[in-house]
Amino acid sequence: MIHVSNRNNYMRTLRSSIACVGATLLLLGCASTPPEPTVSMKAAEQAIAVADRARVSDSNSPELSEARDKLSAAQVAIQGKRMVEADRLAQESRVDAELAAAKIDAGKAKVVNDEMQHSTDTMNQEMNRATGETK
Repeated sequence: MIHVSNRNNYMRTLRSSIACVGATLLLLGCASTPPEPTVSMKAAEQAIAVADRARVSDSNSPELSEARDKLSAAQVAIQGKRMVEADRLAQESRVDAELAAAKIDAGKAKVVNDEMQHSTDTMNQEMNRATGETK
């Protein structure tokens, strides 16, 4: 009798486990579409606007062109209710726009640095000429 009782308990536990797994799968299958990635979209739009204000032109920056393309693709993905893809594309768009702005800032900083170096070299030459020293 004990042997049959253990088997009945095992079968009851097995049925309960199967029911739980089935209910979980049912809930996962009925999960709603994720919400629109509005924060990611706004961040990407803002990053592109910052790059535009930094005078980054699409022709000089493949990163900015890529950012615009990915933002457009994200908008299409939203219309197609593919929110995870839209979020990923919006985040990539933001990163590409930030990279474009950073590259233009680095280029501007290099120009300023080169000008300062040239000015320093000129000043050193003038000071050496005034004292009669030559390098």
